[in-house]
Amino acid sequence: MIRRCLLLPMLVLATAAASCTGGKADDHQDSGVSFSAQMASTWHYAGAPQRVEVGIVASDADGIHLVTQGTLDIGFSYLGTDGNGEPTSSPTATASYVPVPGTDASGDAPTITSGARGVYEAKDVTFDQAGVWRATLSFDIDGVARHLTADFPVSQDSQIPAPGMPALETENLTIDSKGVRKGSIDSMADGGGKIPDPELHRWTIADAIAQRRPALVLFGTPAYCESQFCGPEVTELQKLAAEHPDRAVFIHIEIWKDYNAQPQVVNKGAADWLLRKLPDGSPEMTEPWLFLIGSDGVIADRWGPLFDTDEVAAALEALPPMKP
Repeated sequence: MIRRCLLLPMLVLATAAASCTGGKADDHQDSGVSFSAQMASTWHYAGAPQRVEVGIVASDADGIHLVTQGTLDIGFSYLGTDGNGEPTSSPTATASYVPVPGTDASGDAPTITSGARGVYEAKDVTFDQAGVWRATLSFDIDGVARHLTADFPVSQDSQIPAPGMPALETENLTIDSKGVRKGSIDSMADGGGKIPDPELHRWTIADAIAQRRPALVLFGTPAYCESQFCGPEVTELQKLAAEHPDRAVFIHIEIWKDYNAQPQVVNKGAADWLLRKLPDGSPEMTEPWLFLIGSDGVIADRWGPLFDTDEVAAALEALPPMKP
């Protein structure tokens, strides 16, 4: 069984303490609400600026809710290679709320809500060494200061493709692939349906690189995504493709060749980019991930698990128009 260490469906998550990179619950119970933080982003590494995303859950007598909207402060501290050292303070950042596409993003301050979904994202965070790090989140809810922590690993080098690396010349499945189930090309076609986004399944990464075309590539499984982020992000990729058709080719790579098989089978393209082994030898994969590959075949940027559509659109518009 592949260990999928990622942000679980928020409205099902009662506590982050048992998660892959979970956090400690807030000790203040004066309001009858318990808060906990969970790392949403994964595969962090030392020596390069990157995005860090964290989700916040609020639990009370009425159930499970989310903290959304506005901004909050995050301080990062180093806990040593084994996580047992005394915290050593390092970078600090302001994290802004990034909503799941199609959900409400209004509001200037963090608030508890049941309708919106999203994470808080800090940009350009650089970790100076590998080991275990702690994110300390500070924010106010209804005039009460809250402080949450979440610990997470940072490796010496990125374990999956990262900005500055050559993109893998992947022969991913397309609508022209022969002898494969439609659901292997897009999980939304499982059960005999049509592929809902054929425009995102016409190119391989290998072809884009060979033709020196920039590519915006989303790895995700819209039908089976545990975080419930993938479906809305595929829809958002369709919008970006329609609005910026001359800046890049747009590719959606389905994670599962057969989700319902025993054992489950991952598409080779997704496995090459995202499937890795933990130190104990067990396989682990996180998704969704969005990669921007330049016309030179080098990865220009990556986002995961959520992306800010305006930021991605700006990155696309910064590219020169493609030749017909």
